[in-house]
Amino acid sequence: MKKIILLMVVLCYGMVSFAQTPSKWISLFDGKNADGLRGYKMDKFPEGIWIIKDGSLQTVTKTQNVDLVTKEQFGNFELELEWAVDTAANSGIFFHLQEDKAMVSNHGNSPNWLDNFEIQILDDKYFNDTAAVRSAGSLYDLIRPMNKKLMPIGQFNKARLIHKNGHVEHWLNGIKVLDFEIGSQAVKELIIRSKYGKNPRFQAYKEGHIMLQHHGQKVYFRNVRVRRL
Repeated sequence: MKKIILLMVVLCYGMVSFAQTPSKWISLFDGKNADGLRGYKMDKFPEGIWIIKDGSLQTVTKTQNVDLVTKEQFGNFELELEWAVDTAANSGIFFHLQEDKAMVSNHGNSPNWLDNFEIQILDDKYFNDTAAVRSAGSLYDLIRPMNKKLMPIGQFNKARLIHKNGHVEHWLNGIKVLDFEIGSQAVKELIIRSKYGKNPRFQAYKEGHIMLQHHGQKVYFRNVRVRRL
């Protein structure tokens, strides 16, 4: 009987350990191809709007804004990438996104930007909005980044975004610059006071696509990968 109980304990422990082990990394962009990405509401990569050049994934300016989304959807995940911007450039990383809005035809904001949490990508030095809560590394319009160290314009920053069971962390150049709990009272109050406050659909989904925003300015991404947690 003792042997049976011991075996059950070992098996249960093994199941828990397996459930907590992250899955293998999925390469979204490796410097040569972007097989894990496609255009928003498209079944292919948006050629001529994004290009692959010098080992990085780059936006093309003066074109229609078409965001990139992961082909797969993710609930709990860890995302790693590197990003750089030109002068006064603006972009963002979104998650749990659903393609439920029409694309914008002009060079303004991309779709869904008011519906989902966004980690801001920005040139803090020359962009016209200098609010810390909307600066590079922030949870856009909600939480400002703390203790961040940002690389100069044109140099790559290393970002790491984690979501697990409602807990979110954002790391920038090896430093955790913010964390929060989705659905917490503190975050609910921040949302009410923000530009999202009148949007009942804000962050309505528990899983979805990860999106890289094309906001009309020049931004660069490389070494983009994700894994499920």
